[in-house]
Amino acid sequence: MNSARITLVTLGVADVARSVAFYAALGWKKSSDSVERTAFMIGEGVVLALWNRDDMIADGGEGELASGSGSMALAVNFDGPEAVDAFYGRAVEAGADPVKPPSKVFWGGYSGNFRDLDGHLWEVAHNPFWRLDEAGRVDLAEAS
Repeated sequence: MNSARITLVTLGVADVARSVAFYAALGWKKSSDSVERTAFMIGEGVVLALWNRDDMIADGGEGELASGSGSMALAVNFDGPEAVDAFYGRAVEAGADPVKPPSKVFWGGYSGNFRDLDGHLWEVAHNPFWRLDEAGRVDLAEAS
C-alpha cells in the first residue's frame, strides 16, 4: 500500500456552518457523517474537514495555533485560465478575501490566490506543463 497520499485536510474554522456554506459554494459536498462542530466536505479524491478551531486547538495539545501564515497553501489546478478565473470569482463572491487576482506568472502558468473565511491561503492555478486526468487530478510522471 502506498502511504504517500493525502486523504483528509483539516482546517480549523471559527464558524463551521459559515465555512460549510463557503465551501459548498465552491462545489464541495457536505457528508452526512458531519456533526455540529465538525463538517466533512467531499471533494475529488480528498475530504476537507472543517473543525471548530477551539476544539482543534484543545485536541492538538499545542495551545494557540496561527492561522493563514502563508507558509502553507492549498491549491486547485484547472485545465485553463478561464476555469481559474471562474473558480476565483466564485470564491470571492462567496466571501473569500482576494489576495492576488489570477494572472500570468513567471514560471509560465496562470494563477491567483485568495484566503478563505478563516484566513487559509488557497492558490487557483493552470499549469500548462502538467496534464490533468479525466477526473481533474494532476497526472505527473512517476519519480525514478
